[in-house]
Amino acid sequence: MLPERFLSIAPMMEYTDRHDRYFLRLMSKHTWLYTEMLTTNTLIHGDAERFLQYNKSEHPLALQLGGSDPKDLAICSKMANDFGYDEINLNIGCPSDRVKSGRFGASLMADPLLVARCVEAMQAKSSVPVTVKCRLGIDDQDEYGDLKSFIQTVAKGGCQIFIIHARKAWLQGLSPKENRDVPPLNYEVVYRIKREFPELQIIINGGLKTLENAKKQLEFLDGAMIGREAYHNPYILAHADQLIYGDQYKIPTRKKILEQYLPYVEQQLTNGINLTQISRHLLGLFQGLPGAKAWRRHISENAYKDGAGIEVIEQAQRFVCEEI
Repeated sequence: MLPERFLSIAPMMEYTDRHDRYFLRLMSKHTWLYTEMLTTNTLIHGDAERFLQYNKSEHPLALQLGGSDPKDLAICSKMANDFGYDEINLNIGCPSDRVKSGRFGASLMADPLLVARCVEAMQAKSSVPVTVKCRLGIDDQDEYGDLKSFIQTVAKGGCQIFIIHARKAWLQGLSPKENRDVPPLNYEVVYRIKREFPELQIIINGGLKTLENAKKQLEFLDGAMIGREAYHNPYILAHADQLIYGDQYKIPTRKKILEQYLPYVEQQLTNGINLTQISRHLLGLFQGLPGAKAWRRHISENAYKDGAGIEVIEQAQRFVCEEI
């Protein structure tokens, strides 16, 4: 049986690739992981098998899709279902110029009927839940009234799980980076949505940087999603199973996690993967400890070199002091 979605790690472009997800899974058995967003065009017209492959240890794992054509999303949902993903998530939250021009992401909050048709088409080709990740709204939409209408409409299409980034997305005037921080957080709107739709699973995203804060959200909601903090300071996840899920197994040290990760790194190197594609995910492992800066510097200065192997990581580890 899959764990509840009490805690999840947000889908993040250029961050949550399969190497990062394997690494994060060594720290938490129960936290839900998400892929980077994959567009329907990428999967239909590209090398779908390369993009959809993952290690079986990554479960529970969700695939995030970007698109707005119900037919294309249905095709990709069938692919995801065949690959064994545990959830298929539709991106209705990304505010970048790319998603506006491609008519997917946050811009679709203006067309809830289309989103409902997309969800319905996706669910028809999937045996696992189809979920939606959205914002409070876009531009001049009302943060509660328009969001309520959006949720109501999309739920009729078959979506029972909504992940809400508790900020608006301003498609005019703010960059994608600014949209992650500038629009004010409004958790109370998300809480109101849960009270209005108690039969739906409502998960909150945005501004959550500690497990304690994430756990606090479970008093009001069905789950919490952490974003970049879990990338830049990944070891916080080592405490997730105990604090969030009540699992009392011994929490591994950072060095133990690294020891478990190195065989994976070696295997990927033999498959032709460059060390920098993997080692970049490790830079935050020793965040806050003596020697963390030297750890990051040694990896950054050496992992890109021709023939670089796990010795780069092993050498960097010598700079770090960790209490056992």
